[in-house]
Amino acid sequence: MQLHTTLGPKKRNELGLILPHEHVFVDLRTPDKPGYAEADTDDVVRLMAPEIEAIKAQGVTALIECSTGGVGLRVDIDLAVSKATNFPIVVPTGNYREPWIPDWVATASEAELEKWMLGHLTEGVDDTGVIAAWIKVSAGDDGITPLETKILRAAARASAQTGALIGSHTIKGRVVLDQLDIIEAEGGSAGRFLSIHTQAEPDFGLHQAVFDRGAWLEIDNIGWVPDAENVALVVQSLEAGQGERLLLSHDRGWYDPAQAGGGTPKPYTHLVESFLPGLRHAGVDESTITRLTHDNPFAAFAR
Repeated sequence: MQLHTTLGPKKRNELGLILPHEHVFVDLRTPDKPGYAEADTDDVVRLMAPEIEAIKAQGVTALIECSTGGVGLRVDIDLAVSKATNFPIVVPTGNYREPWIPDWVATASEAELEKWMLGHLTEGVDDTGVIAAWIKVSAGDDGITPLETKILRAAARASAQTGALIGSHTIKGRVVLDQLDIIEAEGGSAGRFLSIHTQAEPDFGLHQAVFDRGAWLEIDNIGWVPDAENVALVVQSLEAGQGERLLLSHDRGWYDPAQAGGGTPKPYTHLVESFLPGLRHAGVDESTITRLTHDNPFAAFAR
């Protein structure tokens, strides 16, 4: 297995701790807004390179970029930040939910979207030469819409052909189960699906139901809420047997072109600095911490 990054494919023994849900560059304006996803690459490097250097100093070895189509995916910028810091960044293909869906995605057929994703997963994203490792999609909070379903069907077909992970921003566990039904109907596998923002679903029984289908779970608001809250959730997840497919991250960063100077980034350092010591204090052993932060992210995103 290998993990496709901005610095080429990496094997497991080349990487250590991986942050599986962060952002280098995001534009949360919809794609029809003036100036959408536009920024000077050098400005982004100046703002974000220090954030990368800070986690390199902590022993972090790679970061998963979770910005996708519709919210400002700029693989050329990810590549520039990566080269400036000699740090691997893992990028997706795919598209976000409504209303962050560009007109061309809305009108494209499932076959056209499948071909577009396959090109990114096998040949590279646009003219960057960077191969996308995975597919990022989303679903509406109250249920997946027909347009989002079209994108997911295309993603499932692309995943089935490449083994690429599909990760979805989905807030409700029952909607995740609907997504798994769609993926499997298209020949994809629940084992190549990541439920992003698992912690947003208050019903732990739905976490277990998604896990029992074979999917990955991600707790990715670390640093946004008191550590005790997430330490308790991780311990509960481990006691339920979910540790083999559980990921931990911040969902932080990032350069925002809608803000003057890109705004003020939120560091990616909290996991190592504060949260992992909290897990150790709660009795989580080192081998489990290594599995959660080293082994699992690689296994999820590699192919």
